[in-house]
Amino acid sequence: MKFNRLGRSALRVSELCLGTMNFGPQTTEADSHVIMDTALDLGINFFDTANRYGGDQGAGATEEIIGRWFAQGGGRREKVVLATKVFGPMTDWPNNGGLSARHIRMACDESLRRLQTDHIDLYQMHHIDRSAPWDEVWQAMETLVAQGKITYVGSSNFAGWHLAQANEAARHRNFLGLVSEQSLYNLLSRTVELEVLPACRAYGIGMIPWSPLGGGLLSGGVSDATTGRRKSVNPRWERMRPSLEAWESWCADRGEEPTAVALAWLLHQRDVTAPIIGPRTLEQLTGASLRATEIELDAAALGELDAMFPGPGGRAPEAYAW
Repeated sequence: MKFNRLGRSALRVSELCLGTMNFGPQTTEADSHVIMDTALDLGINFFDTANRYGGDQGAGATEEIIGRWFAQGGGRREKVVLATKVFGPMTDWPNNGGLSARHIRMACDESLRRLQTDHIDLYQMHHIDRSAPWDEVWQAMETLVAQGKITYVGSSNFAGWHLAQANEAARHRNFLGLVSEQSLYNLLSRTVELEVLPACRAYGIGMIPWSPLGGGLLSGGVSDATTGRRKSVNPRWERMRPSLEAWESWCADRGEEPTAVALAWLLHQRDVTAPIIGPRTLEQLTGASLRATEIELDAAALGELDAMFPGPGGRAPEAYAW
């Protein structure tokens, strides 16, 4: 397993990030613990969660599963770079969501309790809060850093100008600001190449792609409409059938699983720090996800994939202005 610096920070994280959204609603607690133990054995030290995760078990359930895993000891917490998120409403009370200073500090304390730890390595804003002034957001984050409750701050689902605005505001306060951004990024969804990735590059922000398989569309089985939990109900599946059939044929010609190649493509993008993999089973972790780290795609192969799934044409404004 390779390790990359997280943005301009000195923190080193594995090239694959273990996503935990399935822990609880899709994966039992016992199986989740096995997956996390195996991930550490494989060298994956970067775990991502959110205070809202839990599905039908309720918001916070996933953090509690991770917390009980940490409580087993054995150096589990010490080995993990732990990332969680704040923003979504945890109840229907008016101040129990968003990025007010009050909610940030309260949500952090609640996450620490559920995770059974005294600090969060990467505290991520799950979405932009257009009503929260940046001075208020950074004041809350600075307090949490000073208290030792968080170490780094990241964002998720921010536009490029949000990244610039956030880090310029942090600079005026002599604060480190954002070191990472989580965005939707895969062969099917490449909008971030217009402005988000250039902003990340300019400000030294690491890119952590979520949904690297395009909601399952890039994982194979296009010839069988019943294959895959989400493909059979996703209208994009039928619209993209020709491209997906070509994709699966391309992977088959190289003797590789589509899942592994989709992840490998992201690993070959220079701005990507670590794609988030979200295994529901141990086999999904130890199979194609791990294989992705071994696949080499040369310039010709990357060019063929660009032709198959064209991006927005480069960065803005060149991509659309001329």
